[in-house]
Amino acid sequence: MSHPFDDLTPDLVLDAVESLGFLSDARILALNSYENRVYQVGIEDAEPLIAKFYRPQRWSDAAIREEHRFSAELAECEVPVVAPLLRDGESLFEHAGFRFALFPRRGGRAPEPGNLDQLFRLGQLLGRLHAVGVTRPFEHRETLAVDNFGHQSLATLLEGGFIPRSLLPAYESVARDLLKRLDAVFAQVRYQPIRLHGDCHPGNLLCRDETFHVVDLDDCRMGPAVQDLWMMLAGERHERLGQLAELVDGYQEFHDFDPRELPLIEGLRTLRLMHHSAWIARRWDDPAFPMHFSWFGSERYWGDQILTLREQLAALDEEPLKLF
Repeated sequence: MSHPFDDLTPDLVLDAVESLGFLSDARILALNSYENRVYQVGIEDAEPLIAKFYRPQRWSDAAIREEHRFSAELAECEVPVVAPLLRDGESLFEHAGFRFALFPRRGGRAPEPGNLDQLFRLGQLLGRLHAVGVTRPFEHRETLAVDNFGHQSLATLLEGGFIPRSLLPAYESVARDLLKRLDAVFAQVRYQPIRLHGDCHPGNLLCRDETFHVVDLDDCRMGPAVQDLWMMLAGERHERLGQLAELVDGYQEFHDFDPRELPLIEGLRTLRLMHHSAWIARRWDDPAFPMHFSWFGSERYWGDQILTLREQLAALDEEPLKLF
């Protein structure tokens, strides 16, 4: 069966960019993106542009424009973010049935794991981002919750038959045990959902000329503030405690952090694990996914997932990280 992205040829990409008045030099480079399709396009006598073609039927136009408005708000508040380019006040365009946006090219290096000086500066950046994010809610983008990232993820995997039959009882058992725990944890922890980056792993916070900047707000959504912080932490518990202290010290220069959210960290990690497997399953009709995730149906992958989820059950029994 064909997939909509099959029609996204290099000529179509160049035509889309040139439809907005740019003159390409016909150089095009596909970048590492699976959810959408992203290309670096050379421009005559100018810096290359990044053209992002949105996955059909994933986000509504309203949700994409809301992402773009959030980027613009951040930029207006001098938060270093790669925001889409505007043409006549519009940032979302259409060509040959594909929705797309253009961005300036901004490279950089990902943070060094455990670097305390960088973590303080990353905390400052995330505090500035959340100080803007808290000012109003999203209206067209979803909220991160146990239901959509947990229960719906498990339903996708079970109904699609992606888990090998030999491992299905073990996976379903540990997943259901985890979801019961997560329902209880998220019901007990009171927090105010705010607008988030949503997928704030180190690869989306890049350093260039000693300044960190935010990239890829495609997964921005409502949720607890700690969702944008926990993926910055790495290593053993004592290392993560020191890293958390630096991160939050920088964060609180610009926005108050509520330590009552810290018990959510292991729950959020669990939801990310389950959601990632379900994300691959939901995209399996896209030829890029069987090609790049060929191990997805293997017993080894699902055996590793079962062990990881069991580790998460144990982690939920441990004392949450604390600020000292």
